[in-house]
Amino acid sequence: MSENTNSYAAFIPEIWSAKLNNMLEKECVMLQCVNRNYEGEIQNQGDKVRIITPATVGISTLGTEAIAYDELTPSSMDLVIDQKKFFAFKINDVAKTQANTDIMEAHLTSAKNAIEEVQDAFLLSMHANVDSANIVGSDETPIKLAKDTIYEQFVNLARKLKDSNAVKTGKRPWVVINPLVESYLLQSTEFIGANNVADETLREGAIGRIAGMDVLVSTNLTDIDNKYYILAGTNDAITFASQLAKIESLRDKDSFSDLVRGLYLYGAKTVQPKALAKMVVTA
Repeated sequence: MSENTNSYAAFIPEIWSAKLNNMLEKECVMLQCVNRNYEGEIQNQGDKVRIITPATVGISTLGTEAIAYDELTPSSMDLVIDQKKFFAFKINDVAKTQANTDIMEAHLTSAKNAIEEVQDAFLLSMHANVDSANIVGSDETPIKLAKDTIYEQFVNLARKLKDSNAVKTGKRPWVVINPLVESYLLQSTEFIGANNVADETLREGAIGRIAGMDVLVSTNLTDIDNKYYILAGTNDAITFASQLAKIESLRDKDSFSDLVRGLYLYGAKTVQPKALAKMVVTA
């Protein structure tokens, strides 16, 4: 294969950076479950943006007394781009000569999968921010999975979101499970598979719906001390922003090789803990 026909000779970092961003946006499971309301501000202002949450306005009954005005104090929190991940690999000249034109795409796919692993795990760890009233089961007494009772438990999980007023018109809740939980769920007669969802409004990649929640599957929901934290919520709960995806290539001065490295920066914040719910289960 001639030098000008292999993919490394035509490697343009800016094109591959844009391609990596596009691949991550379309396929990452948890990105289906967050909002990106402040991403524009992050990209314009730097690595942090302050989010202002309005105070609750009280309602009173009008009587003969003078109207009293509440002193409102909004709260604030910072969305910080504090997740900084990179990949770096070396391609020697022999491999370049023998490479086919799809090899750079294969490496980029591998990088995408690796980034999604850590990104999904990071977003799933937001279960720690769930409001205490929105938890089904506990670390001490987790729910034991069983095909005959699993639907009832998912109903309880969905009810937590409704009781906290997170589910409103236009706010479709989601729940993220792993393949083990999926194996139990598929045996439940109440589970509605994607092919049977009448309104066809499922999120991309959802396998169906249970108790009114779109069901997504992530292999990154792993066990912790033989317990799984099933996370549910609406897209209002977590805000996500990525600031930079960059890929560079350079020549290795110490060998006959090219060096390829990539940087991906992102962050997330639980802005509405009551719009999240979780179920602690054990197999």
